[in-house]
Formats: sequence, structure tokens, C-alpha cells
Amino acid sequence: MTFASTALIGEAFVGEGANAAHTNIVLGRRGGPVETAWATSLATPSAGHVPFVTVLRPSVPVQPPTLFVPKAAAGTDLHQRATWGAAQAGLALGVADAVEAGDLPARETGDLLIIAAIWVDPAVDDLDAAFANQRLAAGRAIRAAVLGTPTIDVVSDAARTGPVNPFYAPDPGVLARTAPELEALG
Repeated sequence: MTFASTALIGEAFVGEGANAAHTNIVLGRRGGPVETAWATSLATPSAGHVPFVTVLRPSVPVQPPTLFVPKAAAGTDLHQRATWGAAQAGLALGVADAVEAGDLPARETGDLLIIAAIWVDPAVDDLDAAFANQRLAAGRAIRAAVLGTPTIDVVSDAARTGPVNPFYAPDPGVLARTAPELEALG
């Protein structure tokens, strides 16, 4: 079977507070639906959310070609530098790290495309932390996509114990009060 013959999807959240990185990855082959989505996204930006090709240096795009799709419109000077500078550099190096680690086969990078939806908090206050968190999040999201993780067992366990994210965690009373009555389909 060809590597990434279907679209692979991964997610990672790294860090805390305003310098945390939240990365969603869609990975697929040229000639497939990921290429269509990649090109469409690049060609149809929306106000404040302008996708761009991720580069290691000017005129040196990372391989496989990676589209950076900002989840938050870059506002202040620092937020712009964090988005287009630190987070982009972290994403680029995270992709390069994934190739180096063998998570993405180097011989196929020309046949692959990545779409990365990236959260950079408008309150970001440390470019180095934003870079480091994004680099790690990118690598983890790619690895999750390639390995197909988390498994359904991990997802089911998380559902049983209740959702938690950096913005909200329901208390046990809310979980119990809102639990639906489920019947098995038969």
C-alpha cells in the first residue's frame, strides 16, 4: 500500500497559556482530495485568515509542501510576528523533524501535501516559547496522523471520564446531569 493513500488527520496541543500551540494536520497525496483542498484554501483566503506556504527560509519551502492556515487573524505586531515568524518556523522545523525521524518517508515528500490549521493566541507574549511549542505540536500531530492515533479505546476512555481542554472541564455533576440515555441498536 502507498504511504498516505488516503487522507491522514492528526492533532496536537502543546504548552500552556498564551504561548501554547494547537495544530491540526491533514496529510495526503498530490492528485487526491488533499491537493484540491490545499489549492482551494491557498486560492480563496478570507479576511484575516490568509493561508500561506510554510518556509524554512525565504524561497525554501519545507518538504512536503505545507500550507499554514491561521485559526486566528494576526492582529498586533507581536501576534503577527508570532504567526508569520515563530509559529511558521516551528511548523516548518516540525515537518522537517518528521521527515528526519522517518514519520514521513523522505523519498515521497514530493508526492505529499500537508494542510496545517494553526492556533496562535492573540495574547502570545514569548516568541521562543511559541516556536518551541509549535515545533513539538507539528511533530506530534504528524505522528498522530501517520499512526492513526488516538485509538478508539483511548477516545472511549476519555469520553467515559469526561472531556477536558484548556478552556473548559465540566464538573461531575454536569456530566451526570447531561448524560443521555443510550440504547444499543439491535
